Amino acid sequence: MGRKWANIVAKKTAKDGATSKVYAKFGVEIYVAAKQGDPDPETNSSLKFVIDRAKQAQVPKHVIDKAIDKAKGNTDETFVEGRYEGFGPNGSMIIVDTLTSNVNRTAANVRTAYGKNGGNMGASGSVSYLFDKKGVIVFAGDDADAIFELLLEADVEVDDVEAEEGSITVYTAPTDLHKGIKALRDSGIAEFQVTELEMIPQSEVTLDGDDLETFEKLIDALESDDDVQKVYHNVADF
Repeated sequence: MGRKWANIVAKKTAKDGATSKVYAKFGVEIYVAAKQGDPDPETNSSLKFVIDRAKQAQVPKHVIDKAIDKAKGNTDETFVEGRYEGFGPNGSMIIVDTLTSNVNRTAANVRTAYGKNGGNMGASGSVSYLFDKKGVIVFAGDDADAIFELLLEADVEVDDVEAEEGSITVYTAPTDLHKGIKALRDSGIAEFQVTELEMIPQSEVTLDGDDLETFEKLIDALESDDDVQKVYHNVADF
């Protein structure tokens, strides 16, 4: 699973990087985190978490610094979080998380992306109950048992620890993600491939042929929206 999560980050970075959309989206997220608390990541754990994720996605330092500087200024732009759930082809389910300064615009854009690309936007809660929110941490290693014991001793609520092909994937309770990262850092682990709050599907579906092509277009349309921060789904190996 470690390779899976690392591949997702690499794939998204490669796809978004060409248009710099990933930079702009992280810029907004960093600005919001810095504006809501101290603009110093050493004293603002939420800001540090976003910056770490931005670095994993290869966001340049100047983009990060610009967003923090904007938060330090007199700008009073307000962003609101949103969630839109819906359905794609052949049993596929999608959750879209947004961060926007214009909720009406974002809602209309997401609905259009669903409708024009083979999907249907559902009501709030129509999909999310079939997903579990978890913290996901991926880093180099091979001793899952030792990591599990280390986290238990640090009083981290751990759902699972997996080792695969030189990577360890830790699944934590969402409220314990930051505690888990700190415990691993304190143990000497300095670099992480993934540190994310994820919506994990309770079961997955496999798509092929026209269904897979339609699903790819739908996901691309959703992720290309500037206000969309994260897209979760239940399609295997995608």
